[in-house]
Amino acid sequence: MMRKTYLIIAGLLISLAVRAAPNSEIIVVCYPGGSVNAKDASEAMNSMLRVVERVGQWQANSFNSLFTTKSDECRKQIAAKKPKFAITSLGLYLELRNQHNLVPVVQPKIKGRASERYRVMVRKGKYKSLDELKGRTLGGTALEEPLFIGRIVFAGKYDPAGFFVLKPSNQAIRALRSLDKGELDAVILNEQQFAGLGSLHLATPLEAIFTSEEIPLMGVVADSATTTAEERARFGKALEGMCSDSEGKKLCDVFGIESFASVDEAVFEPMVKLWAEGK
Repeated sequence: MMRKTYLIIAGLLISLAVRAAPNSEIIVVCYPGGSVNAKDASEAMNSMLRVVERVGQWQANSFNSLFTTKSDECRKQIAAKKPKFAITSLGLYLELRNQHNLVPVVQPKIKGRASERYRVMVRKGKYKSLDELKGRTLGGTALEEPLFIGRIVFAGKYDPAGFFVLKPSNQAIRALRSLDKGELDAVILNEQQFAGLGSLHLATPLEAIFTSEEIPLMGVVADSATTTAEERARFGKALEGMCSDSEGKKLCDVFGIESFASVDEAVFEPMVKLWAEGK
């Protein structure tokens, strides 16, 4: 169930990236820590491409995407390809926004929310606070972006690399199984991963000893130096219309996305401030 959730989310992002432009623009899609491989990504992308192109009224097969689950690779590809549009994690947006003139275009809404919380899970009764985890092992897919976890999720109060013994994983379910067996002391989960916990039937009850503040979901970003306001509005409008399209709605329902909405850059200002304070 949890792996399916990752494939759904990443597949949706990939397909969104693949849309529209007259000269086969590359859109870089970054999904740090994800467990999606290139074949899965390609299949998911193709399943939505036709609908997105039709809704946006672009010529079929006029866009290509480049997908990666590695933060370093994402940085390299954005620097090399200089894409007009990209889909990034919030952490990568905060890191690269000044260097590449990135501005947010749309946000997804999932289960009525355009934000999420992160949680640190432990075996029930084992630890009472994050302070008790000093020097202990912490697993999870989110650890592909330790700066984001430290500056945004922990709001600068803990440096993951210095405080914990980090055990990154590209599958949350694997990290949770290790936690269940006592091989890890804690696992950090995002909202979708936490929502899938009930389907795992773990032997040991788990509990959250830390829950973050609400953190806005990141969606599509644009390079404001190489796109016009009109281009950004058109791109966003096509995504906003996808989930209300008769065929697009079916796909959005499968992916668990209720809608896409244009977003004011001010939504991310508290995150920008936290990021800057962590430098």
